[in-house]
Amino acid sequence: MKTVKCLVWDLDDTLWDGVVLEGDRPRPFPAAIDTLHTLDRRGILHAVAGRGEPARAAGHLAEHGLAELFCAVEVGWGEKSAAIRRIAAELNIGLDTIAFADNDPAERAEVAAALPMVRCYPAERVGELAGLAEFRPALVTGESRRRRHRYLAERDRVAAERAFPGSPPEFLTSLGLTMTVRAATEDDFARAHELTLRTHQLNTTGRTLDAAQLRELCASREHEVLVADVTDRFGAHGTVGLAVLHHDGTDVVLELLLTSCRVLNRGIGTALLGHLVRDILARGRRPVARFVPTAANRIMLVTLRFAGFEPAGEETLAFDPRRPPPAAPGHVRIVDGRAR
Repeated sequence: MKTVKCLVWDLDDTLWDGVVLEGDRPRPFPAAIDTLHTLDRRGILHAVAGRGEPARAAGHLAEHGLAELFCAVEVGWGEKSAAIRRIAAELNIGLDTIAFADNDPAERAEVAAALPMVRCYPAERVGELAGLAEFRPALVTGESRRRRHRYLAERDRVAAERAFPGSPPEFLTSLGLTMTVRAATEDDFARAHELTLRTHQLNTTGRTLDAAQLRELCASREHEVLVADVTDRFGAHGTVGLAVLHHDGTDVVLELLLTSCRVLNRGIGTALLGHLVRDILARGRRPVARFVPTAANRIMLVTLRFAGFEPAGEETLAFDPRRPPPAAPGHVRIVDGRAR
C-alpha cells in the first residue's frame, strides 16, 4: 500500500463542528487539529474538498489560523471526486496517494465509486489517522517537514505565471533561478535517499541508495556524490537533484542522475546534466551515463539524447568529447560549490 501524500478534508462536521453557511461559527475539532499538525510534520499535505461558498470557507479557515495548512482548496457544489481530481493535478501527485475524510457516507461513496484508488475515511476516524500505517512515511527528513511550504510557494509561482504578461521563457528568466551543485555531506544522506525513493521520471536507473551506501560512495576516492539545491525569488525548492559520478580511467560515468519531478517544468534536470557534462569535458574526460529503462523514465532518456549522449553499449550512453558541450541555460544561474 502506497503512503498517503495528501489528505483531502471535508469541512463542515468533519474539520469543525457545524455548518459555516448556516451562520454557525463552528470550532475545529481538537482531534482534527492534532491530525493536521502531526501529518504536516511528517510531510503529508492537506487539501479541502468541501461544500459551500469559497469565500466563507476560506474566511473561517483563516479565522482559526488554519488557512496556511492547506495547499489546495476546492469549495463548491460539484462532485467531490471531480474536486479531488483537480487537487491531484494541482499538486502533481497520483490519485492513489490521496486519502479523503468526510462525515457524509454518500459523499464517501461517490468518491469511492468514481476514484476507487482514493482511500476514504469517515469523520469520526480523523483522530486515528496518524496512527495508521498508510499515514506513516518510512522516512521523514527536514525536506519532508518543509514540504507544505514548498507547495505553497509553488502555488504563488503558478499564480504569478498566469498573470505574467510575457512568454513562458521570459517568465522562467523572471524567476531568478539559482542552482547550487555541491558535494553531499552526512546531513544530505536522508534527503538523497528520499529522492531515490520518490523520483521516477527524471531518473537514469531507478536505483535506490540508503544512507550507508551513500556514505560508502562519498568515502570512495573513485566516486563523487553531488546534490543540487535550487532557489528562486519565491523561496527555496530545496535539494532537488542527486548525481553519483564514477571516475573510471579517461571516463567519468554518471552512475545515477536524478532530479525531482517538481522542478521538471523549470528545466533543472537539463541544466544539471549540462553542467556536469561541461565540467567533465573541462577536465579532459569523456562523459558516460548509465541508463536502465524503467516504466517511468523515458523522459530521462530523451534528456540524455538531446544533451548529446549516444548509445555506446548495453545500458550505456556516451558523449563524444569532440562535439561542442551543451550550452549553459540562460534562465538558471549555476553555482558550483565543490572544493577543488
